[in-house]
Amino acid sequence: MTTTDKDRQLLALLGENARASTSDLARRLGLSRTTVQARIERLEREGVITGYGVRLSEEFERNIVKAHVLITAGPKALARVTAELAAIPEVRTLHSVSGSFDLIAIVAAQSIAELDHLIDRIGELEGVERTLSSIILSTRINR
Repeated sequence: MTTTDKDRQLLALLGENARASTSDLARRLGLSRTTVQARIERLEREGVITGYGVRLSEEFERNIVKAHVLITAGPKALARVTAELAAIPEVRTLHSVSGSFDLIAIVAAQSIAELDHLIDRIGELEGVERTLSSIILSTRINR
């Protein structure tokens, strides 16, 4: 199963809104509508997309390194940090939390090296004061 950067961007957009029109997806990806439709059909045929509201196959997920990144934002920087994290496709989920940290991001990368780069990138965002990361080894319950 080989995916390109555009495939991963398309999957991220579908993850945000699985009901987005092909035309809207094409516009946001800078591709033609027919190209986007063909990519979606290929991803379905290859089993990468196994359902909608997008559920990725276990085989595809097995090749992805995921982590929780706990983030402390500076005073009055939370909105800016949130907006910058929203622009990073590898950030799959972002939770606002109470306690020692302000946010928990669930991130996904294709390798440990890419994850390392991603965590550094998050730590370098303006307004991020501190991060703490934990790699997800397995998911025991997923409802």
